[in-house]
Amino acid sequence: MKRYSALFTMLLTAFPLPLVAQNASSLTPAAESSLPVVNATAHPLQISAGDLVEISVFDTPDLSGKLRVDEHGNIALPLAGDLTVSQMTAEQAAHAIEEKLLREEILKDPHVLVTVLEYSTQGVTLLGEVKQPGIYPLLGPHALLDLISAAGGFTPEAGELVTITHRAEPNNPVGVKMGTKPGNTTRSFNVDIRPGDTIVVSHAGIVYVVGDVGKPGGFLIQRNGHLTVLRAMALAQGPNRTAALNSAKLIRQTDDGREELAVPLRKILSNKAPDQTLADGDILFIPSSAAKNALVTAESILPGATGAAIYRVP
Repeated sequence: MKRYSALFTMLLTAFPLPLVAQNASSLTPAAESSLPVVNATAHPLQISAGDLVEISVFDTPDLSGKLRVDEHGNIALPLAGDLTVSQMTAEQAAHAIEEKLLREEILKDPHVLVTVLEYSTQGVTLLGEVKQPGIYPLLGPHALLDLISAAGGFTPEAGELVTITHRAEPNNPVGVKMGTKPGNTTRSFNVDIRPGDTIVVSHAGIVYVVGDVGKPGGFLIQRNGHLTVLRAMALAQGPNRTAALNSAKLIRQTDDGREELAVPLRKILSNKAPDQTLADGDILFIPSSAAKNALVTAESILPGATGAAIYRVP
């Protein structure tokens, strides 16, 4: 067992101990030049169907009032009739009303102020691995972290990738890759967030290592999108002295149900067998050398994996 301890000392030096998955406030973005990132800008809010607007015509209360934008994007102006204001800002709508009042010869020098009292479609949808998914209002410039924090932050199973899809550009999503290393630049958070956007926080794969190991738990699959048996054992701080390395097993959920696979852990650690790639949801179980623990069934292993702590791999 001493040679395995030396081996895992080397592995742990190469792969630092994992950090427990944290909330949005403690995460910083990892710089990824391959991901399209643009600077955050304040987008003028546009009027759309269902919005409630207040029209104030100077010194003409008969032409003023609160109007609801109909499903066609129109408002019904007193005396002047219907006017399309959809996709206009409040300022643009005010100019359009002034021009219509002049064109219809209702007023010679109208001065109009438009205020949007209710926005019906100016929210941002947050989905995926956030604690409180839903639609959140965006009535001003907000950073990506502001919106994720409003949704309660990340869940422990949150992946590194956050995808932002603009309503007007559904085929050109923007990706932001998050990381946990301190001191990284925050430029990736300067994402162009617009009203109507959909933000999806990806799900990270989890591999569970339980049984007679130094630090049992679940480890998020982040680096290169996969985790091997050897690396998973390193993250779990290696087997204990009492571990039955020849009795290790892998519990995997497939389309046909749950299956148990023998893992030649002793040979893998001795470099006499190829390392194996683990998949999302895999449970690697290393029993104790005690005879009564060597024949543990999957049904008795699953509760321990379900209640295991989740660690984010740096």
